[in-house]
Amino acid sequence: MLNSTPKAKRIIPRTSKTLLHCTNCTQSRSYHDQNRCSTLNRQKAKKGSSSRPKSTPFVANLKQIHDPDKALSLFHDYQQMGFKHDYSSYSSLIYKLARSRNFEQIDPLLGFIKDHGIRCRETLFMALIEHYGKCQMVEKSIEFFHRMRGFNCDRSLQTFNTLLNVLVDNDRFSDANDMFKRSSGLGFRPNSVSFNIIMKGWLEMGKLEQACEVFDDMLDREVQPTVVTYNILIGFLCKKGETEKAMRLLDDMTRKGRRPNAVTYALVMEGMCSLGKYKEAKKMMFDMEYRGCKPRNLNFSVLMTDLGKQGKIDEAKSLLLEMKKKRLKPDAVLYNIFINYLCKEGRCEDAYKILVEMQIKGCEPNGASYRMLVDGFCKNGKFERALSVLHAMLMVRHCPRLETFCCLVIGLCNCGKADTACYVLEEMEKRKMIFQCEAWESLVAETCFLDKAADELLIDLVSADC
Repeated sequence: MLNSTPKAKRIIPRTSKTLLHCTNCTQSRSYHDQNRCSTLNRQKAKKGSSSRPKSTPFVANLKQIHDPDKALSLFHDYQQMGFKHDYSSYSSLIYKLARSRNFEQIDPLLGFIKDHGIRCRETLFMALIEHYGKCQMVEKSIEFFHRMRGFNCDRSLQTFNTLLNVLVDNDRFSDANDMFKRSSGLGFRPNSVSFNIIMKGWLEMGKLEQACEVFDDMLDREVQPTVVTYNILIGFLCKKGETEKAMRLLDDMTRKGRRPNAVTYALVMEGMCSLGKYKEAKKMMFDMEYRGCKPRNLNFSVLMTDLGKQGKIDEAKSLLLEMKKKRLKPDAVLYNIFINYLCKEGRCEDAYKILVEMQIKGCEPNGASYRMLVDGFCKNGKFERALSVLHAMLMVRHCPRLETFCCLVIGLCNCGKADTACYVLEEMEKRKMIFQCEAWESLVAETCFLDKAADELLIDLVSADC
């Protein structure tokens, strides 16, 4: 029993309890996967009635530009040449500005669109609601939701769920719950995604009983739980160390016709590993195939991560052979596990070899791959090696964290590399990342402590306009 109250006894057989307190990434992935399916279905339904706009020369050129200021310049250049921008031009530019968090230019563009009666698509406002939400600009997300009709754009349940999720993720659960309760009045019939978001909100506040009530309401309205719903519950139980209950739920899930997927098994495996039951987790991965579910990279990553935590990196590498037998190709996430734990052990050169290996095998390193290496070299005092990785990172348009930049600048200064430190500061400035007062204080303190000529070094930095 998950709860000893009479109400809980009634709920559990209906598969309630603690839904949605799995990891944030699992919830985010499941939420967006369902929304993508919804989008595809709606696009198919509309096919023939409203074809997708063709790509214009401006849109094609815009795709090659990464700097938002240059994107705006390109927009104005085309305008001056007499090019007539249409919805595809405006929406593509707005997407790029939102992704780069250059929000101040978005409202004027939307104003022009509205004044000229250009009809907007729902996907544009969904993207804006999400991007503003990620930057904790929740009021703007709410504003866009209410302004949509003014742009001759209908709101669907998809947009409703997008805003609901933004509210919950920004600790505005009270507003989200109120909006959910008013869904009928707003013209929406909640689906499983809607219910999942609200249950997530309750559970993030530790309100298990309320989450169970929402799940009961879900069943009463004949909204069927999905595999995602079961995964959320199983993930929560496993995080609490309740793997036996999670296994019983897994069996119940199968009996009720819901087929577990690779994520389901990965969550249980992760729970087992957290309890020190690596062998049981490995057995489950090989047993899942007999249950009709083929292991995926995700399942191998659970085992590799646990071995990495134990310092058994060579044993983790042996799992790559198992993957090869199953015709699975390692991705950046798997390679990053090795890079991460090798750097933690101070084996940064070995981690760098992993980076090279993945490139040779056709796997493109992602931002995390480079960040871990730069951080690793910095922590081990190898600042010039960190700089070389940073340079490669910037060439492929990935960016380190501000903390990494600061650590690298201080390290280079301590080595007497003022010119190189200036280069790093210039790269920071290009990305609108600046030292805070504390970082400057740390820089001065470190250099003064380690080098009597620190004053000359700081003069060099200032004179170089850093």
